[in-house]
Amino acid sequence: MNHIVTVQDAVTAFADFMEPTNAELDAIEREMPVILADIELLDAQIITLDRTPTELDARRIRRARRRALAARRALANRADSGEAA
Repeated sequence: MNHIVTVQDAVTAFADFMEPTNAELDAIEREMPVILADIELLDAQIITLDRTPTELDARRIRRARRRALAARRALANRADSGEAA
């Protein structure tokens, strides 16, 4: 007979005491403009999934792509210059 064993230890191994560190939270905060710009780009692309993109849709995607690239460039420039935030 095979016994069924719970995996409670594996599930609770990352419980409440495993909060992100201050350094991890700071890194997320620094990357937030990139994350938001990527979300905006995805939203613009998702809108066009079930229809033929119009000229307005194409402009919206181009604008969102430029914002995402600008946010990534700004993050990379801050990292290269050694700025914290």
